[in-house]
Amino acid sequence: MNVTPSPSPSPSPAGRWQTLRPWLGIAARLGLAAVWLIAGGTKVGDLAASGRAVNAYQVMPYDLATVIGAALPFVELALGLLLLAGLATRVSAGVSAALLVVFIAGIASAWARGLAIDCGCFGSGGQLAAGETPSYLPEILRDLGFLALAGFLLIWPRTPFSVDGWLAGDDTVEDEDE
Repeated sequence: MNVTPSPSPSPSPAGRWQTLRPWLGIAARLGLAAVWLIAGGTKVGDLAASGRAVNAYQVMPYDLATVIGAALPFVELALGLLLLAGLATRVSAGVSAALLVVFIAGIASAWARGLAIDCGCFGSGGQLAAGETPSYLPEILRDLGFLALAGFLLIWPRTPFSVDGWLAGDDTVEDEDE
């Protein structure tokens, strides 16, 4: 008599999601951390250029744009470090989402008003030279992708290998539905 083992049932979609979600979360957290660390790191060496990039949007007085431009790299670096460590992940994701919405609105505003600027997201930015054309749509789509990462972390902030998990007394996230 031959007994053929029945195939094991495939995991349910909910079971697959519970297995996959923590790893998607760590990818989102580390990806967004890299974005902020690169963005802040490229600007922190020239705070005046960062101020000029903010001023190029022509939405606030020059002095305020300069102060915001000088502070922005440090905010980006702080967000990157918090996300890298997985500390205050939901708060960091919320601040990230708010900043990204402001960035998207700023780029859309510059586009709608016919300004020819480089967004300054990953460098000095500012007015483009004569003959150069801005790339607003790719910049907005890129920032929408980053906003999706922040949104994921707002909904599911706990990820493996995070200080948040360590402080909560576990590094597992299987039962979390915050």
